[in-house]
Amino acid sequence: MEKFTKLYSTAVPLPVENIDTDQIIPARFLKVIDKAGFGNNLFRDWRFDEENKPNPTFVLNNPKYKGNILVAGDNFGCGSSREHAAWALTDYGFKVIVSSYFADIFKGNALNNGLLPIQVSSNFLKEILAIVEKKSESLLIVDLEAQTIEVENSHLKEAFEIDTYKKICMINGYDDIDFLVSNKDKIEAFEANRTSKETMVI
Repeated sequence: MEKFTKLYSTAVPLPVENIDTDQIIPARFLKVIDKAGFGNNLFRDWRFDEENKPNPTFVLNNPKYKGNILVAGDNFGCGSSREHAAWALTDYGFKVIVSSYFADIFKGNALNNGLLPIQVSSNFLKEILAIVEKKSESLLIVDLEAQTIEVENSHLKEAFEIDTYKKICMINGYDDIDFLVSNKDKIEAFEANRTSKETMVI
C-alpha cells in the first residue's frame, strides 16, 4: 500500500445516508477477483442510466467536483461485507471517506486496502458538506499522524479516532504481512529468548 501521512485535497460531496455496499459496487460486478478496474463501476447504477449513458445529475459526473476525498452521509458502507466496495473506491482514486458513521466491516475492509475512513460528528459533517457543495475548490487537510481533519482557512477542524495498529500500517504503507516482516528481528529475538528459557527449565 501507499504510505499515508498527510493529504491535501478538494472533496466530492455525496450527502446521502445509508449508502450500502451494493450501491457502491453492484453485485453483478463481483465475479472477478482482480482489484484493477473496479473503479469503473463505482456507484454504477447512480452514475449511468439504463442506456449506459452518464447521469448528468450524479455528483461523480459533475466536473465541478473532484478530489481524493469523498464526503458522504451517515452510515456509509452498510449492507453486505463485500471487500470489493473498498476496492472500487480506491481504484477510482479516493483515499479518504468522511462520514458520521461507518459500518464496522466496511471500515475494516477500507483500512486493509489503504482507504482511510474518517468518522466525524454529525454537526461537523453538515458543515463540511455545506462548504464543499457551495465552494468546490475548498481544500481539506487530513493529517493522519495528528489524527485531524480540517478545512483550509476556516475554523472547521476536528479530531478523529483510528486503531493504533492500522495507523502504523497506513503511515508506513504496510499490509499485515509487511508489518510482520518489519518486525522480523524483534520476533526472532523473542523466539530465541523463549527457546533459551525453555531449555534452561528442562
